[in-house]
Amino acid sequence: MNFTQLNNNGLVDGFGILTKCEKKTSSRGGAYLDIILSDNDGEISAKLWDYNENTHGKFEPDMFVKVRGTISQYNGADQLRIEKMRKVTPEDNVDITDYVRHSEYTGEYMYDKIIETINAFSDEDLKKLVGTIYSENKEKLLKWPAAYKLHHAIRGGLLMHTLSIVKLCEGVCEVYPFVDKDLLLSGAILHDIAKTLEFNVGETGLASGYSVEGNLIGHLVMGAMMVRETAEKLGTDKKRAMLLEHMILSHHGEPEFGAAVRPLFLEAELLSELDLMDARVYQIHEAITPLKEDDFSGRLWALDNRKIYNHGLADNKKDVDLE
Repeated sequence: MNFTQLNNNGLVDGFGILTKCEKKTSSRGGAYLDIILSDNDGEISAKLWDYNENTHGKFEPDMFVKVRGTISQYNGADQLRIEKMRKVTPEDNVDITDYVRHSEYTGEYMYDKIIETINAFSDEDLKKLVGTIYSENKEKLLKWPAAYKLHHAIRGGLLMHTLSIVKLCEGVCEVYPFVDKDLLLSGAILHDIAKTLEFNVGETGLASGYSVEGNLIGHLVMGAMMVRETAEKLGTDKKRAMLLEHMILSHHGEPEFGAAVRPLFLEAELLSELDLMDARVYQIHEAITPLKEDDFSGRLWALDNRKIYNHGLADNKKDVDLE
């Protein structure tokens, strides 16, 4: 967190976003706010003790705030004990987007690169179907994250994850020329499209939680539904639409990871593997970037509870290359 140090006793102040904000009751019966505060540098656990809404004000996730408090260690990690907190006002002269973790590339740049890819399709049915779905969801796509937690849970993360897989698909098709390139790229571009419906996302471009549809249906099924509805509207070849639906429904690979069905043709299998690869590369890179050489990360639930080692031979500060 990019706090300003105010004295030698750990007192700091600064701006951040309430990634999490829950009102709870302490063991002594008092109310407090259990908070995760984040900025473009990282996040910190925080507590506002003896909370009174009339005195302190009302706070909720996705809110941009200014805080003052003291940092101490709790269970081996930094924790902020908040003394003062308020909503950011225009007089603070700060831009919320400067405090949000975001892709190195703008949403507009990544969106345009994907549209260029779609326009290069030789399969006119897929070009029209994929292009229509993307144009209809442009406003959300420009800022949407790819996750609530875990991989690419940043502003613009959905397009970053998608464009990364598109570039991987293009490389795979050079090695394996028998792959249907337009079909593989279509699946890559649309595999997570319904995350625009799955998460509640505010001005920050960060997910504050799952929508009702996200909890009850999920982005795999909703994505397949989007393809079917658009294909029927456009008169798309039914077989092509069905193949895309299958790729979306199967891209998590195994039922235990949410897949409705396992991948049953080559392009579906490739999409599933490349999706997993990109997610894991991102998570490992995020885990080791702050580490010193020869240090291990904490255990990562999404990576089978492994601790990841930083061998120090690579430059972890380099950005993802989506040019």
